Amino acid sequence: MVAKGKGKKARDRIVLAYSGGLDTSVAIRWLQDKYDLDVIAVSINVGQPGNLQEAVDRAYKIGAIQAYAIDATDEFVNDYIGPSLKANALYMGTYPLATSIARPLIAKIMVDIAKKEGAKYIAHGCTAKGNDQVRFDVSIGALAPEIKIIAPMREWVMTREDEIEYARKNNVPITVKKECPYSTDENIWGRSCECGVLEDAMVEPPKDSFDWTVDPMDAPDKPTYVDIHFKKGLPVGLNKSKKMSMTEVIKKLNELGGKNGVGRIDHVEDRLVGIKSRETYESPAAVILINAHKDLEKMVLTKDVFNFKRSVEQRYSELCYDGLWFSPLKEALDAFIDKTQEFVDGMVRVKLYKGNAVIVGRSSPYSLYDTGLATYAQGDQFNHRSAEGFIYVWGLPLKSVAKAQKKK
Repeated sequence: MVAKGKGKKARDRIVLAYSGGLDTSVAIRWLQDKYDLDVIAVSINVGQPGNLQEAVDRAYKIGAIQAYAIDATDEFVNDYIGPSLKANALYMGTYPLATSIARPLIAKIMVDIAKKEGAKYIAHGCTAKGNDQVRFDVSIGALAPEIKIIAPMREWVMTREDEIEYARKNNVPITVKKECPYSTDENIWGRSCECGVLEDAMVEPPKDSFDWTVDPMDAPDKPTYVDIHFKKGLPVGLNKSKKMSMTEVIKKLNELGGKNGVGRIDHVEDRLVGIKSRETYESPAAVILINAHKDLEKMVLTKDVFNFKRSVEQRYSELCYDGLWFSPLKEALDAFIDKTQEFVDGMVRVKLYKGNAVIVGRSSPYSLYDTGLATYAQGDQFNHRSAEGFIYVWGLPLKSVAKAQKKK
């Protein structure tokens, strides 16, 4: 503690990741009461709905000594979604990692503010059963090992009703909405949904569990075509426009994909804490872009690079999911992936129809697809006579094995 004024000591400071909801609103007062700390609330926008200014105003009313509202959407898109897209990052080959890759960014911003404000502690509202607690704690530890972490929801034993009663007794202004049967999280790369009836893995996700996408059965009967332009593995435009920011591209594809029922995901997921959970996601832009990017890579990457990159992508996705964004291995894999993207330029045409995003065309100035070699029609340039010698050499090891084993 540092002396401040006559006979008074300034309280240590703690930076709280503040959403403005019930849990983190109660946490402001709880941290003050239990730990005697001055709370600095930080609300961060990564493309989710909601009014950050309202959250800031509420934080001040509860008793935060400082409150920040930070729009980090573009940073999230450029520095976190961009590298993940180049890696075609899909956890378990399915989940586009929307929540997973947002957490390290939020942790980084929290650390920056903690250093600026001279705070010794950082707090978040994660529970003890989820993945996010690991992502926050590990990321903070990697960036600022000297900062201590407090996770109120790992410490208190309060139900939702207990929290509401705590808020009433301690004059914590909250807006109690009708309790949603699901636990959701949103940012510009996707929306996750769990809990409620979704915990029964045999129950088809109800309509009210979706928000971004229409039911594919209710989608338009006429398909939507969209041309996506890429430069060094990243989208730079749609249709006739080749100069859009990646944020603009993602927002537009979320809109187009959502209208056509594209991007719904339902799967059983291996959580980092050792349990399986049933999750549903809505990620229209992510599904469209990853499919399109992967297809363009097929056209411009050599066979060995393309196949080796697939194994790198799996490990990359696991690192992101497991909270190891700031690890040396992740940094090394980024360097490899960036090298593979030097010539991933071109256009991919995608057909959006009734929940599907089908690649129907692609072109690139660096295409390895040669019509003269591939065609069976007039103009065929392939040397057919070379095939016999190639097959002989290619199959020679197997012939040798067969002769040797026949002796036995």
